[in-house]
Amino acid sequence: MEDYHKPDQQTLQALRNIATRLRINSIKATTAAGSGHPTSCCSVSEIMSVLFFHTMKYRPEDPRNANNDRFILSKGHAAPVLYAVWAETGYLKENELLNLRKVDSILEGHPVPKQQFVDVATGSLGQGLGAACGMAYTGKYFDKASYRVFCLLGDGEMSEGSVWEAMAFASYYQLDNLVAILDINRLGQSDPAPLQHHVEKYQRRCEAFGWQSIIVDGHSVEELCKVLSQPRHQPLAIIAKTIKGKGIPAAEDKMGWHGKPLPKDMADSAIKEMQSRIVSCNKRLYPAPPIEDASPVSLRNVRMPSAPSYKPGDKISTRKAYGMALAKLGRYNDHVVALDGDTKNSTFSELFKNEHPNRYVECYIAEQNMVSVAVGCAVRDRNVVFASTFATFFTRAYDQLRMASISESNINLCGSHCGVSIGEDGPSQMGLEDLAMFRAIPTATVFYPSDGVSTEKAVELAANTKGLCFIRTSRPENSVIYNSNEDFHVGQAKVVYKTNDDHVTVIGAGVTLHEALAAAEQLKKERINIRVIDPFTIKPLDSKTIIDSARATRGRIITVEDHYNEGGLGDAVCSAVVNETGFTVHRLAVSQVPRSGKPQELLRIFGIDRDAITQAVRKVLSSTANAK
Repeated sequence: MEDYHKPDQQTLQALRNIATRLRINSIKATTAAGSGHPTSCCSVSEIMSVLFFHTMKYRPEDPRNANNDRFILSKGHAAPVLYAVWAETGYLKENELLNLRKVDSILEGHPVPKQQFVDVATGSLGQGLGAACGMAYTGKYFDKASYRVFCLLGDGEMSEGSVWEAMAFASYYQLDNLVAILDINRLGQSDPAPLQHHVEKYQRRCEAFGWQSIIVDGHSVEELCKVLSQPRHQPLAIIAKTIKGKGIPAAEDKMGWHGKPLPKDMADSAIKEMQSRIVSCNKRLYPAPPIEDASPVSLRNVRMPSAPSYKPGDKISTRKAYGMALAKLGRYNDHVVALDGDTKNSTFSELFKNEHPNRYVECYIAEQNMVSVAVGCAVRDRNVVFASTFATFFTRAYDQLRMASISESNINLCGSHCGVSIGEDGPSQMGLEDLAMFRAIPTATVFYPSDGVSTEKAVELAANTKGLCFIRTSRPENSVIYNSNEDFHVGQAKVVYKTNDDHVTVIGAGVTLHEALAAAEQLKKERINIRVIDPFTIKPLDSKTIIDSARATRGRIITVEDHYNEGGLGDAVCSAVVNETGFTVHRLAVSQVPRSGKPQELLRIFGIDRDAITQAVRKVLSSTANAK
């Protein structure tokens, strides 16, 4: 620490004054709103003052500048103090703070990216550090730039397992450009936090996870300046002992004040008392400008260099086609990066890793953290990010996916091993809820390719589609059905089998599309014609093609899917045709928790194979004949 220059008294006083103003503005804003978390803001005021006006290097007039140091408020309920900081920089007008939580204000109850100074939405606790890891990894290994990443966490969220997944990731990858500040203010929402003020226990835990860990008085600007300016060779955890409600005599370190604004009279007297503590000083503090060494990145037009090289009839699984497509996309686009959760030899993302080892991030078996890291890597449009694991394991990261949508994140997720068609591994490995899960996310696009050509097209389209993209891939090898020059678009289905006199429309995807094509050949021998549709994207669904085909088949539709009944292809089709008169939808899906067995046995047992389809077609035709 020989090179540490202690700030002069004027600087320290200016930082204290800023901290006091941050408290005042947090109280004013929450009292005006009639809701919010002023006591959670008051415990971090000195931390925010020192970070934004002494430590961080950034351009306040350009919050998303690629060279700026990054900041994530993981304890998102302390949003008012973040808004107060940006008012202090001059980016926001101070009177705007009084519009906190109003329907026509960008200053929402928790941080969201419609605010230019917010990169990821927070508020669902325990997720900020994972996103910070993605940003820090990008800074160190992809951008090779000087910017640093600072993440402020509350002590309550230290009970979330996702925080410790992120701690392990950061130390393993030696993210010495990452600083986590732990606001140890002792009190949670309804109870004290489990470790209360035992800061040495937090220190030991962080050290056990490979972090340099230092305990400070979180209300001493001098201690904070010192610890934040020291050189680092590993990620740094600053364990700041603070008082919840600091500066509000009636609420300091008291239960029962979490998430409650101060009544007006109490707010007025607290503000008056705080104002008397501001000592006039001539020093005005400005953030230092960043080092300009993050190269400009353009993610426009991420294209495949050539058409797919498959021929109709070739056999390949869509999971392997995903890995091949990703490696090919990466060959001609330097900003394509891939993440996986120790399943790379099953999802085939290892094909990308083998070709582009420096752009592959192994996240190990920590899917929640993998999704958060993906969101962090995609921030400020630095990378085109793909992350893969078994489709079923994304269920444990659903909160991270939901928050990625609120974060307006552009990430691409590939879930392999979907459905009972994986066979012997049994139900714990089978993705049977994933379509329902991703369809429920407003910003999601859901791809369900059925052969090598459509998988390669799905990867290319996902790289250029805003929002969350999910690509559902299967384990079995199936025949390529499309020519390599076939054109694919989001929301455009393909009619893959038809005659001039079709009796029933059958919609399948992935494995069940191939079963439907086999059923079509079988039925042809009985002089029954079916029209077979490949939806390609389940969301958005091509309602027009489905409705036009169903009209041609007298409103008769059968859906068949390797997914549970709820929320998948059948539900999507029902939603699309709900307003059509004379339409009937007969749904084949996995109707109960499955078991181990050979893929073909399981398709038969759960009624989604070619025989089940031919039987359903006959049944639909006989019931309409009977109705006549």
